[in-house]
Amino acid sequence: MERCPWCGTDPLYVAYHDNEWGVPERDADRLFEFLILEGAQAGLSWITVLRKRENYRRAMDGFDPRRMARYDDAKVAGLLQDRGLIRNRLKMRAAVDNARAWLDLQEAGIDPVALLWDFVDGEPRVNRFQSLAEVPAVTPTAEAMSKDLKKRGFRFVGPTIMYAFMQAAGLVNDHLVSCPRHRDLA
Repeated sequence: MERCPWCGTDPLYVAYHDNEWGVPERDADRLFEFLILEGAQAGLSWITVLRKRENYRRAMDGFDPRRMARYDDAKVAGLLQDRGLIRNRLKMRAAVDNARAWLDLQEAGIDPVALLWDFVDGEPRVNRFQSLAEVPAVTPTAEAMSKDLKKRGFRFVGPTIMYAFMQAAGLVNDHLVSCPRHRDLA
């Protein structure tokens, strides 16, 4: 058996594949981090984001939504000068807006973790793909999640981003059946 081929041989990517990708995540802080990072990844390769993740954690107060929601224009301008981050104004503003939307959910008595996991009825969906060509970029569930989050004020949460989020956070198991992690996580 061999790993999913998308992770290649880069040690950072291999460690992410072997230890994080597809592991069912129910910790609110980690899910929020994945949500922000998946939005930052839009249009780029995931390895680019992985290489900058520690910089994001440092610069964005450990992805604490309470702190991020208070970022003003000056803070965003400072983040846009940080070479350790993806310096895209729309993505950076979306991260702040998403922190506010995350807190709005909580203030409305909605658990963001439960909301996200409700899209898969609380259990990871286990797919049985044989090749990368079979793995979809978007699913109806990701489309529904995207639509719901947009309605709640989230940004950079399109269906493709949300499916990547679902894969990363283990809402779906999209490891190929030839990968040992598929069996480990099934």
